[in-house]
Amino acid sequence: MMTTVSLVALGGAIGAALRYLTGIGVLRLLGHQDFPVAVMIVNVLGSFLMGVFVVAAAQRGLTHFSPFVMTGLLGGFTTFSAFSLETMTLIERGATGQAALYVLLSVGLSVAALALGLAAARGAFA
Repeated sequence: MMTTVSLVALGGAIGAALRYLTGIGVLRLLGHQDFPVAVMIVNVLGSFLMGVFVVAAAQRGLTHFSPFVMTGLLGGFTTFSAFSLETMTLIERGATGQAALYVLLSVGLSVAALALGLAAARGAFA
């Protein structure tokens, strides 16, 4: 049990560091944005990677890595708590149109990325 908890914690630390570095990279690439682009990118990419891992783990017998990858790494990497905060910040600024667009794009693209990850992995591991 402690080994599993340690793996989740390690994955979470790595995922959080990668989320931070992604934010820095987006900031350097695009400059400051009023729209939370970095959080959206992290959520879409994390969803895609979740889809790939679910298929790869199931087809390759790697489900024992799920606590490290899914709960830890991808849980630490994706940012739906930050997503909620960014949405409320846009709403409180009076940018309700941007908030609605952000919610629709984030959720829609994340679900689409997960489906794409599943399809890509199913094709690769077929």
